[in-house]
Amino acid sequence: MSPDPTNAIATTAEATSPASAGDRIFKAARELFYRQGIHAVGVEAIAAAAGTTKMSLYRNFSSKDELVAAVLKDQDEEFWAWWDSVIAPYAGQPRRQIEALFEEFTCRASEEESCRGCPIANAAVEIIDDDHPARSVVRGHHQELRRRLQELCREMGARDPERLGDSLMLLMGGAFLSRLVFDDIGPVESIYEASQNLLDCGK
Repeated sequence: MSPDPTNAIATTAEATSPASAGDRIFKAARELFYRQGIHAVGVEAIAAAAGTTKMSLYRNFSSKDELVAAVLKDQDEEFWAWWDSVIAPYAGQPRRQIEALFEEFTCRASEEESCRGCPIANAAVEIIDDDHPARSVVRGHHQELRRRLQELCREMGARDPERLGDSLMLLMGGAFLSRLVFDDIGPVESIYEASQNLLDCGK
């Protein structure tokens, strides 16, 4: 049997590329999942975008499901790193921390890179099987978001911190959803004002 020239080209690319095959597969998957959806993207498309082969993909990730989980874990960690950096300058000022989050969130949700909404919220719609390795990542992310917002509301002395925290969480979710519906940023521009109204009502 003659060697497969496609595999030979991919192997050469992997050997000469400054980024490892695993890194390129991960980066390609992250972009494709966000832009096209998790179910719409197959391993062949990921391998092609990464300039490698399906065999190489399975050498780095045991399955597509595990690759999805790895991508979502990375996005989860990235989100909390952003969160911590935003509130850090306002330690001991819980309301100001919430305000800063929504100020920065408005900018974040308005960026072109966010035109497909929140990748983890999108995954919640696509991944409904409790046995999927990414399901726990999705659930954990939203549980932590809810916990953190309620805790900040509690620290600021809100009358009903659980309800206020949930309201702020729903506001964030709705903002990202609007990016999927409108061609421009539309309702996103009202996020900060809406958060202020909620905070004032929740005193």
